Amino acid sequence: MLGTGGPGASAPFSTSTVADESEAAMRWSAGWYGTAGSDRRPAGGRAVPGLDSTWTCRWPAARISAVGDERAALAVIGECGADEAQLRDALPVVRAKGWRALTRWPGSYLAVARSGETLAVIGDLAGQYSVYYRTDAAGTWWSTAASALAGLDGAPIDVTALAAHLAFGQPDVLAGRSLFRDVKRVPGGHLLLLGPDGAAVERYEPVSYPRVDLREQASVVRAALAEAVAVRIDGRPVSADLAGLDSTTLACLAAQRGPVAAVTFADERLRDDDLAFAVRTAATVPGLTHHTVPGAAGTVYYAGLDDLFALPVADAPNAYVVTASIKRAVLDTVAENTPGPGVHFTGAAGDAVLSAPSSYLADLLRERRHRRALQHALAHARLRHTSAFHVLARTRPASKVDLAGAWWQMAAELRGAARDWIPQAQRPLAWTPLLASADWMTHGARLMLASAVDEAAGALTDAPARLAEWCDRQDLARVGANTAGWRALALAGHGIELAAPFLDNEVIRACLAVPADERGAPGAYKPLLDAAFTGSRVLPGFVLARTTKGGFNALAYAGLRDNAPVLKDLLGPSSQLAALGLVSEQPVADALARAAAGQPTAQGALHLVVAAEVWLRQHAAAPAVWWEEVGGRVAAV
Repeated sequence: MLGTGGPGASAPFSTSTVADESEAAMRWSAGWYGTAGSDRRPAGGRAVPGLDSTWTCRWPAARISAVGDERAALAVIGECGADEAQLRDALPVVRAKGWRALTRWPGSYLAVARSGETLAVIGDLAGQYSVYYRTDAAGTWWSTAASALAGLDGAPIDVTALAAHLAFGQPDVLAGRSLFRDVKRVPGGHLLLLGPDGAAVERYEPVSYPRVDLREQASVVRAALAEAVAVRIDGRPVSADLAGLDSTTLACLAAQRGPVAAVTFADERLRDDDLAFAVRTAATVPGLTHHTVPGAAGTVYYAGLDDLFALPVADAPNAYVVTASIKRAVLDTVAENTPGPGVHFTGAAGDAVLSAPSSYLADLLRERRHRRALQHALAHARLRHTSAFHVLARTRPASKVDLAGAWWQMAAELRGAARDWIPQAQRPLAWTPLLASADWMTHGARLMLASAVDEAAGALTDAPARLAEWCDRQDLARVGANTAGWRALALAGHGIELAAPFLDNEVIRACLAVPADERGAPGAYKPLLDAAFTGSRVLPGFVLARTTKGGFNALAYAGLRDNAPVLKDLLGPSSQLAALGLVSEQPVADALARAAAGQPTAQGALHLVVAAEVWLRQHAAAPAVWWEEVGGRVAAV
């Protein structure tokens, strides 16, 4: 019988199977599909009923649900709003292989479904539940942790894929490659389909959504956000960030359902108005109890990197190793003011779905909507104290090329000499911008990456026609991957579940159906959120009228200055990235020197390379035990 459970599977069942365990290590899921059973299984894994050779690791029982009968089975892992009856009602959909319908419940989760001899593994749209796989003659292993699949035989880092991660920051450029050699990645919006004929990757999400007017879609967005919050409120203590417009929206939605410990990081070096708005909001909205996190000398970027193992080991580099001291200060305050570990809401990805960067101007030019392009360019120019001519001149090159053409251009640029650094905002707009970190690589690494990009461009099939649609999906994938690191930090140190509703499938779909030129219109701040909640009695009017946004630049530069010796050591001669040719010592030293002197520098690129260096060192120094032989002995690390 095939390793997924075949037509002769057992009688109907409905149960949750994983006992609560230590939150100190990564949560993951995995499965085997083959003509015979595998000789190993995930170390400490617990079987999912009805899905032979499918396991979860360190997931609490409350976050796993499974139903099935003799012809089909379905499991959801994570925060899923479907109850047992809804899951059972979905079994006919599973039998009919209507996979996308299994991704439409509120929340964020992994779905694993069996229909006869076919198994579908379906991650989410934002990459919080990424799916990886590797196939050999005997069958296919899949997992939500690429590190685990690499651990089957000690597969090394895929240097080209890591170079792409550093150079572009767009996960789907080398879409099918993970950060480990021989471990394949299922790109966003796709699912893994396993059957007697092998493994296949299929798209379940359309490349483009039908365009819906902002006013018409506002109520849909409000309902999707309300459901996303509600599905996570189940008796656990609730806390929430209370800072910008996005996090404030979630805090107020949660407060409609019970008490919320609202926290604001308010370091005096920030000099923004987050605290003033938070205090006023908490005084206005019943259910919000406000707590301030004042910050301290050590709550800056890059603090604590002299002790890499004080950070949880994540499956991929993530930005929150850079800001871990700030996040821990917030979580400490939450822990002090709630009766026990609960769920904490964050507004992560709100910017990605509720607004849009000015890159949509390239789409307006491509579609010959010249009058609207000029109107918006004039408004963007006023905000940036420049001219509409400058805005359009920066935009026009991207309007004259499609995604494949942009990648071929980028490959040609990689084959040339490294550029002198200037802020990204001063460079021409691009489908996939080359970051400063690309200019820190050796010439050999750039040539290697250029060849991979050429190959990806030649293989491109269902690319989006609009630049804004491509950027929206890539921003979400990047934020989703980073948020997984933040979630690991919250679980490992405090046992707190992190909730990021703006990354939920249904919230993404509701928001991105609104065209980018409406979401990002320069005459208003987040007009979609304003339309969704005006008159709803969820948010006070003064919150919706806010036009300011806090920023962390002061703490970034303070951290670069205060932790310069640690960073120089991390990215110096002993750097693992340098050993791979992915950074050169001198340009990185120059960037750090500019930062230490208070001069503008490539902050985003520094964040990327520091996170990647930390990740490489963690994995090299303390490899995790991922697998055990079926008899119980450790089989692989």
